[in-house]
Amino acid sequence: MTQHADVVVIGGGQAGLAAGYHLRRQGLDFVILDADPAPGGSWQHMWDSLRLFSPAEHSSLPGRLMPARAGATCPDAGHVVGYLTDYEKRYDLPVRHGTRVDAVRRDGGRLLVETGTGTWRARAVVSATGTWSRPFLPAVPGRGVFAGRQLHTVGYRRPADFAGQRVLVVGGGNSGAQIAADLALDGHVEVVWVTRRPPRFLADDVDGRALFDVATARRRALEEGRGDTGGVASLGDIVAVPPVRAARDAGLLVAKPMFSRLTAGGVRWADGSRSGADAIVWCTGFRPALAHLAPLNLRGARGHIPTDGTRALGEPRVHLLGYGDWTGPASATLIGVGRPARDAARAIAYLLGDQVY
Repeated sequence: MTQHADVVVIGGGQAGLAAGYHLRRQGLDFVILDADPAPGGSWQHMWDSLRLFSPAEHSSLPGRLMPARAGATCPDAGHVVGYLTDYEKRYDLPVRHGTRVDAVRRDGGRLLVETGTGTWRARAVVSATGTWSRPFLPAVPGRGVFAGRQLHTVGYRRPADFAGQRVLVVGGGNSGAQIAADLALDGHVEVVWVTRRPPRFLADDVDGRALFDVATARRRALEEGRGDTGGVASLGDIVAVPPVRAARDAGLLVAKPMFSRLTAGGVRWADGSRSGADAIVWCTGFRPALAHLAPLNLRGARGHIPTDGTRALGEPRVHLLGYGDWTGPASATLIGVGRPARDAARAIAYLLGDQVY
């Protein structure tokens, strides 16, 4: 069965909902196709102790402030899921949950969006699938030899799952620091934190509000032809949220350099010494989940899809939203996705000849 819409948004997480909000304001006919069976985007799959970097009022999508969570300055993932669920209902956004998009193809003046339950014909497409469904695992010697448990950030939930075990946490970003701290503070897990370079903690008073301001200042500098300020990366890699700060100050969050290879029972370091391990948590990041766009042949020389803002250079009817700074400064954050979503909706309305504001 083939259905029709002016715009098909692929992905019903925070970026897809922000796109829907602004497409609605443009008066366009659209549908949001989301692979998850329930609202909440990737937040419904996060680990139990995860907290936002910022207070609720600074973590909001366009049009609707996130309500504060009683007893907590920074909300947890479950609070975000509730907020996104309410946001979807409040604005009556046409989200089709449990609908996975397999491919987007050209068909003359339309784009065909193929799903497991049928095809949509659209005049434009917004891809907002994020990165959570495409975890990255590095090619480390011996990874196939290790006899213990290996999981990525996406599979981690709570310290109780590793009680009495020796766990290696690999990764020097926020996820690595937060999961290492979560395990170390529990007291029932022997934790070794491993990073490729010495960890860079941001100042303790820097939170998501400051990071958004820094990203915004960088965007303005680039738009005005001034020098690149370096943005958030110039400040450090790890936000010192309270659990990370507590573990660090207690001497529980001291990183070791990357091991040279995995063995059946653990790891071997560059100096030849060995450490045993029962499990490894790979906090090694993600890649954009864009396989559905492969039939459009949009990737450049290094596999990256070139864009002008959110618009794909190789196909002006396709916009990419929420994958990182290359699709809008801070666009992978709740507070940051609103502006690029607005810009994408305006550009699509202009392309289709239906611009409202």
